[in-house]
Amino acid sequence: MKRRIYYYDTDCSGAVYHANYLKFLEEARSEYLEARDLTVKGLLDKGVGFAVRRQEVEYKLPAMYGDTLDIETSVKEYTPYRIVFSYKISNQNAKLVARAETDLVCVGRDLKLLELPDEIKAALRR
Repeated sequence: MKRRIYYYDTDCSGAVYHANYLKFLEEARSEYLEARDLTVKGLLDKGVGFAVRRQEVEYKLPAMYGDTLDIETSVKEYTPYRIVFSYKISNQNAKLVARAETDLVCVGRDLKLLELPDEIKAALRR
């Protein structure tokens, strides 16, 4: 996924504010799922959601106003109840900006643990 850095993404130094990377990761996850014919809205309509269990970001180089980031998203692992996404974020010069992982648990409308539906498991295998 390509993501251009706008002024509102940055702090007073012109670098991306650290917490904004979480938004970028959310966008990348959504695009990853949509590329596999799964939408967050479609899953929520079926009573399937995700809650962040753990988030890890290792910042290597600041991304700056005007940069274009390439966010490579993959599934590191999944279990009957969890999905761990892995990300590599590089700038337009192919310099590593950050690595990250998001550990999600599958939950129902009541926010209780839910086994990953078969359609999600099949999509993750594609």
